[in-house]
Amino acid sequence: MRTMPGTPRPSFDRSLLSPRHWLAWLGVAAIWLIARLPQPALLWLGRQLGGLVRWVPSARGHIARTNIALCFPGLNLAEQTALVDANLRDIGLMLVEFALGWMGSDRRMASIPTRIEGLEHLEAARARGQGVLLVGGHFSHLELCARLVSQRIRIAGMYRRMDSSVFEWVVLRARLRYAAAMFDKDDLRGTVKYLRRGGTLWYAPDQDMRSKDTVFVPFFGVNAATITATHHLARMSGAAVIPFFHRRLPGRQGYALRLAAPLEDFPGTDAQADTARVNRCIEQMVREAPEQYLWVHKRFKTRPPGEPPIY
Repeated sequence: MRTMPGTPRPSFDRSLLSPRHWLAWLGVAAIWLIARLPQPALLWLGRQLGGLVRWVPSARGHIARTNIALCFPGLNLAEQTALVDANLRDIGLMLVEFALGWMGSDRRMASIPTRIEGLEHLEAARARGQGVLLVGGHFSHLELCARLVSQRIRIAGMYRRMDSSVFEWVVLRARLRYAAAMFDKDDLRGTVKYLRRGGTLWYAPDQDMRSKDTVFVPFFGVNAATITATHHLARMSGAAVIPFFHRRLPGRQGYALRLAAPLEDFPGTDAQADTARVNRCIEQMVREAPEQYLWVHKRFKTRPPGEPPIY
């Protein structure tokens, strides 16, 4: 019997009950309670939290303003300010959507209005016995939308280990309830093996990882250090690369998910050109819902040699 690649389901360690972890367990309890709120109450709470984020001064507000000014120079100051305000308010919804994605029941997921388009592209790849790399971006609802799409298709994910051992245990177990597998961001061998077996992996390559495997390519016209992993994973596994769009719809309409057609002639022979192409796909995703993107991340922290810091 072949061993399934990926991070195994973690067992419980009694050291997690130590008093130094009690505050983390209170946080877990709060998340569990939030995930059980009715949808109208959950959205109301998210908006209230977003209002607090908007009005409490923080470094994240400065980061969002800087990123939006760089990426949307065509907007005037009032338009940029409005987008920043909407984005900071969206952070509150992100907090409750993470709770729902991690700890919401399958029955609750099934009750959330969800439109999914483009599944035929995935089914065609699977019919060929080909793995699929679903390439998306870091939007506020990424965890919830990964959970929603997993209701229809079996997917795996890549993740970065959490600093808190309690949250690492809780969240990894929660993800493995609905994901086919979870791969540490450094587990290249296991990820390739999974894709070669015809698996589907959700992956977001749009953060400054400060890794040696990066190139500087444009993101909204600004050179951004971008990992080349999409090119290498596709090259080593033969997987189809399918852009995965997702956005929150107004009011109580739920979420729209779309699998675009696979990128043609991908990967090519030039990792830098392929990485720039992936960035253009993510730009397109962002333009569809710019207020829902994670602008509070220091996307341009690493600068090309000789260029001054942005933040």
